[in-house]
Amino acid sequence: MIELKNVRLELDPDIKNRVALGSKAQKYIDSEVLRKCAPMVPFDRGDLVRSGTNLTKIGSGKVIYGTPYARRWYYRPANFRGAPRRGNYWFERMKKEGGAQAILKGAKAFL
Repeated sequence: MIELKNVRLELDPDIKNRVALGSKAQKYIDSEVLRKCAPMVPFDRGDLVRSGTNLTKIGSGKVIYGTPYARRWYYRPANFRGAPRRGNYWFERMKKEGGAQAILKGAKAFL
């Protein structure tokens, strides 16, 4: 499970039952979510992207973007430098662009 308030990546039941928190598969999923979201996260000085890396405990099943403005920039549209690639709803857009399927396919390799 990946969380940014109510944002989630649900694993299919076959994978979910075999992915334990802290396992290699869960660490892979967490790392890949951060990696695949990074080019889509709004970027000024890089604090928001770094907060994901610094605050996420790889293997916990939760990806955390923890700047004071993370929630605002996730949900509210704005004119971001690097738009339209960088912008709000970065996690949802990453999933729609095939990121979720690629991550799940990679996780299956660990199982």
